Amino acid sequence: MSFKKLIEPLADTLHHNEFKAPLPLKKQILSKIKGGASLFVIAPEGSGKTTSIVISVIQKLKHAVEDAPRALIFVKDKQAALSLELEFNAFKRGTDLRVYCAYDEHNIDIQRDEIYEGTDIVIATPKRLNRLFYLNGINLNKLQMCIIEDADFLFRNNNLAEVTRTPESIGKCQYLVFAEKFDARFKRWQNSFMYNAQIVKI
Repeated sequence: MSFKKLIEPLADTLHHNEFKAPLPLKKQILSKIKGGASLFVIAPEGSGKTTSIVISVIQKLKHAVEDAPRALIFVKDKQAALSLELEFNAFKRGTDLRVYCAYDEHNIDIQRDEIYEGTDIVIATPKRLNRLFYLNGINLNKLQMCIIEDADFLFRNNNLAEVTRTPESIGKCQYLVFAEKFDARFKRWQNSFMYNAQIVKI
């Protein structure tokens, strides 16, 4: 997929930052994601997984519509959440998309109030997202994309179980899992909510 096919603000930002052409990973997955496919993206560090997430989410959501989030991105910790938020802020210039980070170290009542005010993209640690959900602090009924960045962290500290709970609470959704290797435990997801998912390896 060419950068020229992206929405104008995003294409302009990429041009301004001298992104001249998609890396091999982006060439393989951006059009698939735009088409609504669920994917397991298996690629090494430095291949462009994070920027692929940012570009794909901005391209799909385009602009703010309502208060409930339409994209949810799971990350391993606070630092990863804040780093990904910086990436979104750099690429979403010219759009009115709103990004919110929900992580364990922040007061959950404040987070619940801030999410209620409206956001398009939520970047969250698994445990905090589930706490918010069970406290009725986040509405997932409008979710279009559920993404896991650097999914290798799922196999520590019960994160796999925490993330697996989320699809039980939402309707039809596009799932994107980014990792450096395909773990056999992902096959459980292939047999349930990701049964049509494609595997893309670089």
